[in-house]
Amino acid sequence: MEKYLKDFDLPHKHSSEAALRRWRSAVTIVKNRRRRFRDVANLAKRSEAEQHKLKIKENFRVAFYVQKAALQFIDAPRRVEHRLSEETRDAGFGIDPDELASMVRGHDIIGLKFHGGLEGLARKVCVSLDEGVKSTDILMRQKIYGLNRYTEKPSRTFLMFVWDALLDLTLIILIICAVISIGVGLPTEGWPEGMYDGVGILVSIFLVVLVTAISDYRQSLQFRDLDKEKKKIFVQVTRDGYRQKISIYDLVVGDIVHLSIGDQVPADGVFILGYVLLIDESSLSGESEPVHISEEKPFLLSGTKVIDGSGKMLVTTVGMRTEWGKLMETLTEGGNDETPLQVKLNGVATLIGKIGLSFAVLTLVVLVVRFLVEKALHKEFTDWSSSDALTLLNYFAIAVTIVVVAVPEGLPLAVTLSLAFAMKKLMNDKALVRHLSACETMGSATCICTDKTGTLTTNHMVVHKIWICGKAEELEGSKSTDILKSTISERVSSILLQSIFQNTSSEVVKDKDGKNIIIGTPTESALLEFGLLLGGNFDAERKEYKIVKVEPFNSIKKKMSVLVALPDGRLRAFCKGASEIILSMCDKIVDHDGKSIPLLEVQVSEITDIINGFASEALRTLCLAFKDMDDTSDENNIPICGYTLIIVVGIKDPVRPGVKDAVQTCLAAGITVRMVTGDSIYTAKAIAKECGILTEGGLAIEGPEFRSKSLEEMKEIISKIQVMARSLPLDKHTLVTHLRKLYGEVVAVTGDGTNDAPALHEADIGLAMGIAGTEVAKENADVIIMDDNFTTIVNLAKWGRAVYINIQKFVQFQLTVNVVALVINFVSACISGSAPLTAVQLLWVNLIMDTLGALALATEPPNGALMKRPPVGRSVSFITRTMWRNIIGQSLYQLIIIGVISVYGKRLLRHGSSDASEIIDTFIFNTFVFCQLFNEINSRDIEKINVFRGIFDSWVFIIVMVCTVGFQIIIVEFLGTFASTVPLSWQLWLLSILIGAVGMPLAVVLKCLPVETDTSSVQHDGYEALPSGSEQA
Repeated sequence: MEKYLKDFDLPHKHSSEAALRRWRSAVTIVKNRRRRFRDVANLAKRSEAEQHKLKIKENFRVAFYVQKAALQFIDAPRRVEHRLSEETRDAGFGIDPDELASMVRGHDIIGLKFHGGLEGLARKVCVSLDEGVKSTDILMRQKIYGLNRYTEKPSRTFLMFVWDALLDLTLIILIICAVISIGVGLPTEGWPEGMYDGVGILVSIFLVVLVTAISDYRQSLQFRDLDKEKKKIFVQVTRDGYRQKISIYDLVVGDIVHLSIGDQVPADGVFILGYVLLIDESSLSGESEPVHISEEKPFLLSGTKVIDGSGKMLVTTVGMRTEWGKLMETLTEGGNDETPLQVKLNGVATLIGKIGLSFAVLTLVVLVVRFLVEKALHKEFTDWSSSDALTLLNYFAIAVTIVVVAVPEGLPLAVTLSLAFAMKKLMNDKALVRHLSACETMGSATCICTDKTGTLTTNHMVVHKIWICGKAEELEGSKSTDILKSTISERVSSILLQSIFQNTSSEVVKDKDGKNIIIGTPTESALLEFGLLLGGNFDAERKEYKIVKVEPFNSIKKKMSVLVALPDGRLRAFCKGASEIILSMCDKIVDHDGKSIPLLEVQVSEITDIINGFASEALRTLCLAFKDMDDTSDENNIPICGYTLIIVVGIKDPVRPGVKDAVQTCLAAGITVRMVTGDSIYTAKAIAKECGILTEGGLAIEGPEFRSKSLEEMKEIISKIQVMARSLPLDKHTLVTHLRKLYGEVVAVTGDGTNDAPALHEADIGLAMGIAGTEVAKENADVIIMDDNFTTIVNLAKWGRAVYINIQKFVQFQLTVNVVALVINFVSACISGSAPLTAVQLLWVNLIMDTLGALALATEPPNGALMKRPPVGRSVSFITRTMWRNIIGQSLYQLIIIGVISVYGKRLLRHGSSDASEIIDTFIFNTFVFCQLFNEINSRDIEKINVFRGIFDSWVFIIVMVCTVGFQIIIVEFLGTFASTVPLSWQLWLLSILIGAVGMPLAVVLKCLPVETDTSSVQHDGYEALPSGSEQA
């Protein structure tokens, strides 16, 4: 089948518009275009939205540059002051919302000075730059200056889904047929007999539409919850005098927002203070050159990204008054990209639809020809009555209903249903799927490149060991720090506390209860906590010294430096970071008296051994150093050498519980786990061994060594790499690229920093950390791991596999029903001149195999056996030979049984009464339905014999089965007038069930039949592929 589906091949990520248009044009048989394409990208709307977005950007650029040029010729005294509205004045504010928005958007520095600069602006929006907004003012600020929300499209109502379901072309034709049937039947057969056939079809259509709409509506609610979760972004603000975390949607004008590297600026605002604050404005202006924010360039725009540094801003404009708000309004247009599986099943549905349409036309032709021949033989060709018209109409309705059953419209929609269900469950399990295709792709992942800190470890760091003044100390609680304070001199303690409190991007702040809380990265928080335990006072230290210049930490430099002015006017530089980097910058060391003495080679060797010893105990090692500068005039450059080493710190970050088991689960599932970290090689190897990642024969390599290798050398070692230490973001990107392109791996990669964005974008599945991850990393990721836990990543892989397997189960089930229904009606039409299944019965069968089948099979939760089989390869056929074996076997059985009953039913069942034909037809219908129900149970596992495993964990499956049986009883026993059935005896009910149940031992026999499988068992990474076929779990 795969050779007929070439137009429906789609890459997992970054699909071209040509590929998206190609498969759309290849879909020719569609019953309900609106429903089929509802969950795929609308390329026309997307193009319009893109044009609108570009127009907004261009207008912004033009307005900005025009205003900037005009301001050079306008003197402040001659400015036209905006009129202040009564409402704004009565609320106590001194500046109009539109004036504020215009000033920041246009970078109107003269306007800012006109209002008294930052301090004047703060007075006019009634806020203290130290205390922030008061909670009691929030509602008033929202009323005057607006909410920080953008206009969104209203959610679709339930009635909209009902209307979508009604737009099915075949259902519309059947409605017309039903109305005509009623119109012709009433005059010929009278009331109420003349209405039965037509009303039966209408009631069946109503049921189909209702169940379909309910299923689609529930699915839309799951996606709506997912969208809400995606939009949850939190920022640090100062309110009511203390730091707190709030949603960006709760921001108001006047809020004091704290920004750090990787953050998205949540609203328009004015710079208060900060260090090396570098902003990427390309999302708004299109300019790739980053902007350095300072007192001279104080304006910050919503939606821009912090690519370096940190700072504080005063919020001036929110919501739709910002340019970003207008841009965000366009982002909801066009929808999400479709997934490869959705596209593949659109192809399958199209192919089968063509076959089904051919059968329907042939069936109609055969029925009509037989009817005409019979009339000719009876010499009634010229004698036509209304009953003849009803017969022909009935034939047409049967042909249309065959199309309803034959075109598996539910196939691609079942993927969406399964993904919606999986993503809802994953969201509860702390994995937020941003792109639908990632959920599918994760099931095929062969490699996970994971960070260490926070993912494999808890990210709850404490200073566990130190080396200072020639002595190593292990710290266990406050007693250890008390001993340490008594052993080091006051001068050493002073320089150490200066180094900790001055050279940090974290803060010690008060919460609403007045308690100290540390806000910042786990590593810096551990150092600050250590400083506080030594008796340091963060606020006092920061007030005593003035910070002149800061070079923030980033993953490339692996160090942070700061230049401070001492009270006596001298300058002092502090530096901290990766141990070997800081040690190489030092030529002196602090002695017991706090004096700087020369650092000898033998001491360097000793300290290196200490560092390696700490690292071998799985501790993260840092060195802290300082340098007193002789030249006080050089305030723009922080020195890169000549430092005095103060301390070596070993920070403990324990491995998360359950990580080792999760890694073993991955290895058993054929997924290679590689650790990529910025830590030292010793720390990385110790953690990797503890987690079970680094195995015998595995390679641990450092980033610099990896970068120095040629492409040919890389090819030889990449498959063996299990640990990469001291890596740069570029190393991670290179590793991911080579794994994908040289080895054809399906790679998942984790990332948290701004510099991880390229690797997250390049990987098949980008996994951003929800706690430690920056907004830039999250924006480039496919999935956000909200608890930063490796176990959650493994759970994601399990659900990815479940989605794939569930869709295979549903396809196997639906194709079996398709084959049997098509062949029965066609053969019966050819032989007997009538179809054994009426239009109403076929509509019920369609409901069982389509919406209800998808609900039952496509929403099954994963089981542990899924992670005991190898991943699905990129080029593997979706409909496997094993599935074809099951489909053909079950179809042949059902066709033989129904054929035998059709031909010999009266003789075998010994029915000679006047209503024998109706009883046999009802029995055939009932048996057919029970065959499908038992085949639905068989489809729960394509390869394993035990299909009942975990059946009670799938409550949706149980409910669907019970409801189907219940409604089947109602149709046969009570709705015979409309469904063309008659009540059956208990013996015939039991026989129907037994015939259906025979499909289960038949399935056991079929699963024991061997099918040709891929004989390759060893992968390039050395892991042995698990057995397939009947041995597969």
